[in-house]
Amino acid sequence: MNTDSPTGSPQSPDRKPPRRLLLRSAVTGAAAVGTAVAAGAAPAAAAGSRARKRPATPEDALRELAAGNRRWRTYRERHPDETRAVREALVSGQHPFAVVLSCIDSRVPPELVFDQGLGDLMTVRSAGQVLDEAVLGSVAYGVLELDVPLVLVLGHQSCGAVRAAVECEESGERLPAHIQYIADRIAPAIDHGHQGEERIDATVDANIRLVRDRLASEPDLAARLSTGRLAVVGARYELTSQLVHRVD
Repeated sequence: MNTDSPTGSPQSPDRKPPRRLLLRSAVTGAAAVGTAVAAGAAPAAAAGSRARKRPATPEDALRELAAGNRRWRTYRERHPDETRAVREALVSGQHPFAVVLSCIDSRVPPELVFDQGLGDLMTVRSAGQVLDEAVLGSVAYGVLELDVPLVLVLGHQSCGAVRAAVECEESGERLPAHIQYIADRIAPAIDHGHQGEERIDATVDANIRLVRDRLASEPDLAARLSTGRLAVVGARYELTSQLVHRVD
């Protein structure tokens, strides 16, 4: 996501984070949203609701998230949109610029890792970013009802849900009922080309791609993807560096 990050996807504290840029392009599954995305007008916000302009295109939204993550990982957070004026203005409506589907891990709160505030992000969280009807409906609501231009699927290093799915498959043991449901949804993403910790790490990325592609194939979302009004992007948060980078 940031231009100053070194190459390689970290699997341990000794490995450096990758140089892949979340901001090179807005990607929807296998299809890229071109750089000539038409800039649509942002929904009208209540007077005085915010000092900064709401990102209105996928590229603008990605750029804002990248800037926020850079502030977060360099300990220069601004904690925007938390003032009394913003709180009062948001009573009359909301105009978030991104939907972030992330894991429930307590170490990866989207508003913090992207240094965003009230009214900026719609966050949907499930273990391993697992999709069900409630999650799909929540993402669709942000896109279709609030005209959000970006959906970001955010996985993370050392994901416990992914580890549970991998270890469950390897051992053949069953997890408690509701946790098994999560493992079963992640199972198709398990990377059998690796072993041990490398398998878990590779599956984190594969699961991000799986969820991203499924969202991008949803008919209502796909219609917006085809016109450039929406991007669905996969990304990963590194616990060791606090860097968010794109997963192609």
